[in-house]
Amino acid sequence: MRTFSFTDWIRTARGWTVVVGLSTLIVVAAIACSSSGPDKVDPTATNADLQPTATQIQSTATATDVRPTATATGIRPTITAAPVEPTLSADDILVQLLGGETTVFLSQGDAFVLPAPNLADSDISSLRIGEALFLENWTPKTGLGPLLNARACSSCHVNNGRAQPPLNPGKPADGLLMRLSVPGSAGPVNDPNYGGQFQDDSISDVEPEGVIQINHLKITGQFADGTPYTLLKPVYALEDLAYGPLHPEIMMSPRVAPAMIGMGLLEAIPDEVLLAMTDPDDADGDGISGRVNMVPNRRTGQIDIGRFGWKAGQPEAVQQAAAAFNGDLGITSSLYPVEECTDPQTDCHNLADIGKTTDLAGNRVLDITLFTQTLAVPAMRNIDDPQVRSGAELFLSSGCSSCHTPRQETGEHDVSAVSNQTIFPYTDLLLHDMGEDLADNRPEFAANGTEWRTAPLWGIGLVETVNGHTRFMHDGRARNLTEAILWHGGEGEESRDVFKSLSSEEREALIAFLNAL
Repeated sequence: MRTFSFTDWIRTARGWTVVVGLSTLIVVAAIACSSSGPDKVDPTATNADLQPTATQIQSTATATDVRPTATATGIRPTITAAPVEPTLSADDILVQLLGGETTVFLSQGDAFVLPAPNLADSDISSLRIGEALFLENWTPKTGLGPLLNARACSSCHVNNGRAQPPLNPGKPADGLLMRLSVPGSAGPVNDPNYGGQFQDDSISDVEPEGVIQINHLKITGQFADGTPYTLLKPVYALEDLAYGPLHPEIMMSPRVAPAMIGMGLLEAIPDEVLLAMTDPDDADGDGISGRVNMVPNRRTGQIDIGRFGWKAGQPEAVQQAAAAFNGDLGITSSLYPVEECTDPQTDCHNLADIGKTTDLAGNRVLDITLFTQTLAVPAMRNIDDPQVRSGAELFLSSGCSSCHTPRQETGEHDVSAVSNQTIFPYTDLLLHDMGEDLADNRPEFAANGTEWRTAPLWGIGLVETVNGHTRFMHDGRARNLTEAILWHGGEGEESRDVFKSLSSEEREALIAFLNAL
């Protein structure tokens, strides 16, 4: 597959213009083969510890542990909450500038590779370094491993896009990883033999932990007009285990790597706005009871609102990046300074970076963070198409926008490009009960086993163009957008049933709208 990078482009006074003769990059890599890095569960924390209080929602400290001479990229100052969004019409959401001033007008395979066109010139050098780290093919000499899931960030996020489930059984599952935990006295803890993330690859002289095996169960049904459909429910098994048995009460959660666009914009939505959208007890009786995940912030030592990852398990882009480097590549940093080797993994212990400085210096952590924060959002397409307009109306009337909130406002942010933007990410970043069929039955901080964070929809219609597939949901089980809707249960069940009741023409219109995003 053709891959692209920032260095294939030059900046002009009117925006970003392609250079004749794009270079072809060999991409073999992974930051967030994870939606975020492995959860490091604090066994002493309780659910009560993870509920928001006024003193816990603080984001004003500088990251002295990362870069003492600069304010850390990714800090969200507290600002006044925005007003509650009024009832929307199709005209309100048929908007080209999905990313505000960070929007780019691209719709080909390079649609996710450009930085925000309003990026400050002073940030470009750091961004280029961050992109190089994202594309780098890491080796043991540069800190890779000993155990890992991939060898570079871009091996999962090809073209900064979305991964799919593995196509070759028995091979390392680039793009999909498996989170692990077992019940503990004060909450979930890591598996004693395999830790918090199953690592199916390794450097030489170290045995990988095993193989992720996927089988499928067929689920059949039909729409109200009689059109049949078939869903494939994945059934996961960990095989060829190298370090002893799994705990008998093992909890597993598969995750595919999401697209990278717009992360800084999501980070810049004020905490107060997210809290204002919560309704944990469904006080308004609409069947939607979103709530925030509350997670440890390693930089500040506080408990903050989670924003990134399929269960909103990471609070900031800088921690998201550092966690993924550590869990997926075995690369240490000031936020994750320890190689995760369990007691039976003797070779891992022997080859870990004992006595060395961390693999990723503090400034480099911020460079990769800036890269992830400032990837531009592609514009919405075909907004004047009557079918897309009809689909937008159906999206709103079906209740999809109750969780996939179209419009958000960002506040002030250390990265000026993402500050004070009107954006259309189609997410509330909240946790919602999605029903038993999607449940991983594995808690993650305040999130329970049936809850998932609302995934942003911007760029979703370009996944096939950018990444060559149409696999969606947290583990890529949905083979297209229609199946993704059909997998919704729990709080999404009513909207799913509305979709099932639509005519074929109406369903096609709704999918056309999603494909325009």
